[in-house]
Amino acid sequence: MTDTAPRPTLEAVAARAGVSRATVSRVVNGGDGVRDILAERVRKAVEELGYVPNQAARSLVTRRHDAIAVVVAEPETRVFADPFFALQLRGISKELTAHDNQLVLLLTEGRDDHARVGRYLAGGHVDGALVFSLHLDDPLPELIQRAGVPTVFGGRPGWSGDRGGVVYVDSDNRGGARDAVRHLAGLGRSRIAHITGALDQTSAVDRLDGYRDVMVDADPRLIAEADFTPAGGERAMRELLDRCPDVDAVFAANDLTAAGALRVLREAGRRVPDDVAVIGFDDMLPVAEQTDPPLTTVRQDIEEMGRLMARLLLRRLDRGTPREGVDGTPSSVVLPTTLVRRASA
Repeated sequence: MTDTAPRPTLEAVAARAGVSRATVSRVVNGGDGVRDILAERVRKAVEELGYVPNQAARSLVTRRHDAIAVVVAEPETRVFADPFFALQLRGISKELTAHDNQLVLLLTEGRDDHARVGRYLAGGHVDGALVFSLHLDDPLPELIQRAGVPTVFGGRPGWSGDRGGVVYVDSDNRGGARDAVRHLAGLGRSRIAHITGALDQTSAVDRLDGYRDVMVDADPRLIAEADFTPAGGERAMRELLDRCPDVDAVFAANDLTAAGALRVLREAGRRVPDDVAVIGFDDMLPVAEQTDPPLTTVRQDIEEMGRLMARLLLRRLDRGTPREGVDGTPSSVVLPTTLVRRASA
């Protein structure tokens, strides 16, 4: 065993800087009222001694934990297999790191996990929460509201009733879907199918609505329900070929679904895009550029969505939680989408 050097104390920093303990505390905790010359002496002493503030004591002063819960309403098998979540978490992590905040990741596998997450948030361990991939029957919004934790949601919430002050970040799912289907129609395709995402999520509903905006009189058999996964895309594509063998285009709810559909089309001997044109949604490069052929898709900036979620939450925490849009407090943000053309359509 080796002896461990004692941790530098607030008093040691004060002695090195030649100031009072109270002055050091104000500087370390970001308080005002300290002259620049004294603050600089304190910062220099902190660096020389390697002083690390005690987070528990600092929280008593600032009433902040510098920790944000990121709640993903999906099981870990889905989160770690889908690059969408990695991109969104990367955007969140970059923004939180830039503001010296810790990310606390919470996943939900089932109802017991919802209760656990609700208890954790109510326990005062974090300053706020970022929540995404909600499903329509998800109890998390009510649990979070009960916990009284400032929250920003990823994706347009789908609940009904009065929940004032809700802030979310989303993409123009409906507009992006319209662009995709119009592009397919512009290629001369007339039997355009849609493979949906999980219809208990607003992003999937909005993309289906965008498809219907363009395909007003579409044959209902051209719509097949899936779940945002490659397996769901494969299953739905087989259903479409069975009941609509003359399908000549497919708009899939996301890139993973489109990748599954492409595999089934290839197995069935359908050439893409000659026989069937295919468009996805997301523009996740690990998927879209590696499909065969490379995937035409609707791009949403997933990483930027994560960054914006974190930025809006930190801004709310800095300013308290006034009514949405008051005193410059940000309201919800819907980011534009763009169609990225590759070889599949």
